[in-house]
Amino acid sequence: MPRLFAALIRHGDYAQLPDTPSAHQPFALNPQGRAQAESAALAVADQRQRERWQLAPEIDSSEQLRAWQTASIIANAQLGPPAVASFAALAERGLGSAANLTLAQIEQAVADDPRCPPLPADWKSNSHFRLPLPGAESLMQAGERVAEHLRLRMAELAARASADTVKLFVGHGAAFRHAAHQLAVLSFPQIARLSMYHAHPVLLEYWPTPNGQGRWRHVAGHWKVRKRGAGVLD
Repeated sequence: MPRLFAALIRHGDYAQLPDTPSAHQPFALNPQGRAQAESAALAVADQRQRERWQLAPEIDSSEQLRAWQTASIIANAQLGPPAVASFAALAERGLGSAANLTLAQIEQAVADDPRCPPLPADWKSNSHFRLPLPGAESLMQAGERVAEHLRLRMAELAARASADTVKLFVGHGAAFRHAAHQLAVLSFPQIARLSMYHAHPVLLEYWPTPNGQGRWRHVAGHWKVRKRGAGVLD
């Protein structure tokens, strides 16, 4: 059976509102982010050439503009560019009705709602905490969603691949790290200790299994070691 790899790529840097959880902000890559995506395209092409891997014909991206632009820059730099497909399943942790409010606005909205208990001090970084607002999800729930997408798409690739192949997934750092935990690639403590560099692929090798979960291991690309005291929202 051919070897199969999933390349997890965090989007490039972008124009982000200050003091605002970044999950669903609709803004474009900034010049630095575009340069990061161009560097990612070179890194992907170089590794493919060295390893003699095929590139899966479709790059999966989240629906956020910054991720789609990163994926598109990478796709356009390849010989015989693959298509880019956008998926809601690859989004970062959603804050529901609090999306794109500032941290202060979110905390005030919860404080003003008599149905909501006070927010814990670590509400932004607690992997299991979900804002008590409509449509919100926890970081772990986002990771489960992303992990399920990775399982499904890599199983589909395994059913048709005839050569060693890498498939690219462009999304968001915290959701990817929580997904990696769901796939038994990262331990739970590692989620908080690690981050992802912008547009630097982290490669996981995938083997299909009868239960549909697959087996996964980290084979290339560096996680970013986080500064002490940082949260896990990126």
